[in-house]
Amino acid sequence: MTNSASVSKTRKTNAARFAMFFTIGLLALFAVMIMTMKMGATDVSFRDIADTFLRFDPDNFTHLTIRDIRLPRFLADVIVGASLSAAGAIMQGTTKNPMADSGIMGISAGSTLGVVVVLAFFPGAGRFAKMGISALGAGLVTLLIYVIAYAGRGRITSDRMVLSGMAISTLLSSMTTAVILKNGLMNQMIRYTSGSSANTIWKDLYIALPFFAFGMITSAVISRSLTVMNLGEEVSKGLGANVAVIKALSTIVVLILSAVAVIIIGPVGYIGLMIPYISRYMVGTDYRLVLPVCSVYGALFVSVVDFAAKNIHPGMEFPIGLLITMIGVPFFVYVSRKQEGEQMYD
Repeated sequence: MTNSASVSKTRKTNAARFAMFFTIGLLALFAVMIMTMKMGATDVSFRDIADTFLRFDPDNFTHLTIRDIRLPRFLADVIVGASLSAAGAIMQGTTKNPMADSGIMGISAGSTLGVVVVLAFFPGAGRFAKMGISALGAGLVTLLIYVIAYAGRGRITSDRMVLSGMAISTLLSSMTTAVILKNGLMNQMIRYTSGSSANTIWKDLYIALPFFAFGMITSAVISRSLTVMNLGEEVSKGLGANVAVIKALSTIVVLILSAVAVIIIGPVGYIGLMIPYISRYMVGTDYRLVLPVCSVYGALFVSVVDFAAKNIHPGMEFPIGLLITMIGVPFFVYVSRKQEGEQMYD
């Protein structure tokens, strides 16, 4: 079999796997949505769920609970999961490091510090201001990561970027804690910093949706270029890709999607590490396939974890960030050990 025939067969196989996994993910996500609408502090019937969407009664408490509490929470989980997974996949594609993640590398910590500073010193600031400061904090951290990773040896390596990001994340987390304690925000921030979508309202989603849509659409536009960049910068340039523009767009998308997630649910790590890593095993390294699968399974993962957090012990919710960390840390150790002596990207 010739090389071109082998490549063609691989593409067809990955496309078939994409169709299968993408469909399974969507069906599973729909099932989780129904169960999220049904189960909570008080269970409701499937008929109530159907009536809420088809014959909504504003005087019906059950309908109001489904529409104004459970549905926004589920949609928040979907947006956060898709955002962090797509951001993680893009970071891993541009840095060529399977351990890159906005949480691990400190970008989410920068966003969180920005939000906490706004809450502490500008309590009257609106949601748009929080979104802007969150993105600004993420941007400054990204710039700092590049500066530290570049310093000394005069070149940037993916390992140095990850280590720099982890160090910065620890520092910013300490600074965030200091601001919270100094300004008496402990009760207000404890749920936020542990990660929760429980208090999401429709206005939060209306504000986040345009930024989320921009990030996802832009990621789809650059997906082919991200695949080409996996071949190396020199090869990418030879194939006509504008590497500088692609990296700039990738950075902007990662910052926006990370800021969206932090604003909605708080700082949650490891999603952008786990989901892209698993997605590549599902559909290969073509980012035109990886990003959609990442988005669906990221949304599914966060929705399932939040559903579990809400229903493990009825009446007392576990922080979603804690549950994700309990899953993410062993996965991080697994990836870091497997990466030794093994090239992740073909």
